[in-house]
Amino acid sequence: MAAKTWFITGASSGFGRAFAEHALARGHNVVATARHVAALAALAASAPDRVLVRVLDVTRIGDAEAAVEAAITRFGRIDVLINNAGYGIVGAFEETPDAELRALMETNFYGAVNVTRAALPALRAQRSGAIVNMSSLGGQLSFAGFSAYSATKFAIEGASEALAQELAPFGIKVLIVEPGQFRTNLAGPNMRHMPVIDAYRDVTGATREFARAMNGTQDGDPRKAAAAIEAALDAPDTPLRLQLGADAVDAIQSHGETLLKALATWETLARSTNLSAGKV
Repeated sequence: MAAKTWFITGASSGFGRAFAEHALARGHNVVATARHVAALAALAASAPDRVLVRVLDVTRIGDAEAAVEAAITRFGRIDVLINNAGYGIVGAFEETPDAELRALMETNFYGAVNVTRAALPALRAQRSGAIVNMSSLGGQLSFAGFSAYSATKFAIEGASEALAQELAPFGIKVLIVEPGQFRTNLAGPNMRHMPVIDAYRDVTGATREFARAMNGTQDGDPRKAAAAIEAALDAPDTPLRLQLGADAVDAIQSHGETLLKALATWETLARSTNLSAGKV
């Protein structure tokens, strides 16, 4: 197996760290990026000839371009770009201040956009590679209390679906990953809880408690997620979306069935709105 170069954002912990460790174990090169790189020292020391550590704040202008340039200089190419950096918010729509929503979108959506744009010229020139955008089961459906988080994931999924079609002629794959509950820091230090409006206590209280309680108890194994992603990328027919974890499969399957049922229920009315359909 020829060594590839994996470029990973948010590599200091959670999914990002698991992806980096998996790639190194498989003999690949790793460009490990994070806002704070001190946590990456042990990773770099484990394979100094195959690890490049770079500071990368995905919201800061110029960081992505500098990190991509350094990766190309060091390893000659990027084969797998994983947009993993991000965090979560819990709170009702009305409980989420505009500044918090915009900051979340800057990281989870625009951050991935910034890094992808920086890497695309190199990927197009080599006419190969893969872009992996970390979404969530919350990128397909949402729950009371997760409107802001899901909004960012719905956005990256919509952009990714079009991007996959735009990049296919260049031999570049796009994979949207939709994990359920995995043993990462998302529900811990990477989850921000919004101020409570008393009227919503009974509406979002269970969601807030769920988010707190699942920290450290999630059944998903990030290293197994890394192996599953590599298997999907290596497949001759890589899927556009990859669900990870039984909870993600079950939730998205149920949501899809609900959508199809509603579509069938309202199909006649929906079709009646065409000009050619006559009077409603």
